[in-house]
Amino acid sequence: MSEHVYINQIDEEHVGDTITIKGWLYNFRSSGSIHFLELRDGSGFMQGVMLEDDVDDELFEQVEHLHYETSIIVEGRVKEDERAPYINYELDLEDLEVVNEPTEEYPVSHKEHGVAFLMDNRHLWMRKPKQMAIARVRHETIRAIRGFFDDRNFTMVDAPIFTSSSVEGTTTLFEVDYFGDDAYLSQSGQLYMEAAAMAFGKAYCFGPTFRAEKSDTRRHLTEFWMVEPEVAFMEHDENMDLAEAFVAHIVDHVLEHCQTELGILERDTERLEAITPPFPRLTYDEAVDLLQDHDSDIEHGEDFGGRDETILTEQFDKPVLVEKFPADIKPFYMRHDPDDPDKALCVDMLAPEGYGEIIGGGERERDLETVQSRLDDEGLDPEPYEWYLDLRRFGSVPHSGFGLGLERTVAWLCGRHHVREMIAFPRMLNKIIP
Repeated sequence: MSEHVYINQIDEEHVGDTITIKGWLYNFRSSGSIHFLELRDGSGFMQGVMLEDDVDDELFEQVEHLHYETSIIVEGRVKEDERAPYINYELDLEDLEVVNEPTEEYPVSHKEHGVAFLMDNRHLWMRKPKQMAIARVRHETIRAIRGFFDDRNFTMVDAPIFTSSSVEGTTTLFEVDYFGDDAYLSQSGQLYMEAAAMAFGKAYCFGPTFRAEKSDTRRHLTEFWMVEPEVAFMEHDENMDLAEAFVAHIVDHVLEHCQTELGILERDTERLEAITPPFPRLTYDEAVDLLQDHDSDIEHGEDFGGRDETILTEQFDKPVLVEKFPADIKPFYMRHDPDDPDKALCVDMLAPEGYGEIIGGGERERDLETVQSRLDDEGLDPEPYEWYLDLRRFGSVPHSGFGLGLERTVAWLCGRHHVREMIAFPRMLNKIIP
């Protein structure tokens, strides 16, 4: 057998060579004496051409009746052709072996399907070119995330998924029985990263988080991935600078490594190329004034809704950082602004083109008595937070951090409307299968 080559490895050096591709039949058409087979092997897609005169009659007849997603091994000679679909190379097929043929018609055909049908068949839908392109952009986004923090001497520390307390509010917790005790699926690794920052100086976690929020919008998942850096001796302004550099790095990396995928998704890359620091920055009050000037009915003191975020981001061609929200709508651990105690030293980063919040973070309250008082004010049992209070008892320092939601970020990078396509098997309000 000839050399096995992955489709994404084929280049001009392979022209004229006979190679083997192991994969699946994605699509098929025929014009009598010529079969056109669209092949995929997980790394990419390409066209194979089978001429009736080049193979025996039995094989030519067999190929005409193959079903979509038949797994096959093909052998052929590589030729360059700029008109070829997917890549600028075709395969003149010389042989084909069927590994396994579907026992029934493939359900996710090339016709239009409704979203509900596609979600029920997510395990098959993910084989489509656009879905595979999204997955590869996600993969490269993750590479960019890890590279950014690793290159800046952060230590990755894994936060637990089972937790004993709330981070983002008790109404959005998934409660589970933990050997007779109450436990919760993690809403965030932030509190644990505060502990890690006190040990390592600069730390981050990256993993799944869970929100039992009964929202069924294009921006919500019940299970999503979040990266959360935390830095000792870093205050609010430096935290915003870090978030800005971080997002700019991700965009640069995706533009460098995902041109093919962005092309498949028909993403306007000029919009991404404009994402260079500095990003615009507004205070919460300035943002509310801007919203009211653009027909939002938001009042000072209220949190942003999805429509508000969309209106704000439509005013800028870069992510916008909104800082210093009212302290009473932010969690207990946020430090209040010494110059305006009614405001928290926090920041949300909103992605342009209407994609909304991708980062939330801020400076953490460092004083023990203040944190204890806020737990009491919010009616939270202090016992599950005693370990967290120890961070204020033993060597407390200024520290800050943020969380970036992976799926929302990838949706923006890909120019896709709904976060449900940004993860292989999305978990939503009414979706847990497959």
